[in-house]
Amino acid sequence: MSARATIAVVDYGMGNRRSVQKALEHVGASSAITNDHAALRAADGLVVPGVGAFPLAMRRLHELGLDELIVARAIRQTPILGICLGMQLLFDRSEELEPTDGLGLIRGEVTWLDSPGLRIPHIGWNEVSLERHSPVTEGLPADGCPFYHVHSLAARPASDADVVATTEYGERFATMVAHGSVFGVQFHPEKSSGHGLRMLQSFVGLCADAGAAHARASAATA
Repeated sequence: MSARATIAVVDYGMGNRRSVQKALEHVGASSAITNDHAALRAADGLVVPGVGAFPLAMRRLHELGLDELIVARAIRQTPILGICLGMQLLFDRSEELEPTDGLGLIRGEVTWLDSPGLRIPHIGWNEVSLERHSPVTEGLPADGCPFYHVHSLAARPASDADVVATTEYGERFATMVAHGSVFGVQFHPEKSSGHGLRMLQSFVGLCADAGAAHARASAATA
């Protein structure tokens, strides 16, 4: 990593923000929890955490003007990582509680897990199978590894090309997705021991590279 990446953890009042920040700092990032627009625009990358209900999360993002900011940064190819509910928010819409539009950065919908006879929410470690390579899977075992999940709904990408990894809980579903510079994980990497930290380290490396490229472009036009 040629430079220390600055990564902003988007603060909209929901999610385990502090544990995500600590994990990012552990793998070499300079990280802040913030909803300040200037700080979010200046960061090399964004992490959208989340625990709770989709409609409330979208309402809070909208009230703070963070929904449009996140979309604008994605259009500029800023690396963005959604975690748990944060991953679900990246999609077009969710049926949780009431039909609610999401950020629309990845085509598809979020629906309830189809896991008859199994406890919902799904809580615990599940083996994750890699379906294709992605920059954020660099260094992870090719034959899969366990990650820690806590959720009741699952994202359904419209395109199989956006699915990076799957896991199974009554049904097989996408637990890691990617589209351009936008990434999402249904599991909690900050609670997933060494493999989770390795995945976050890969994301931090992407952010450092993006920050360095932006700096070079700015210097060239100065």
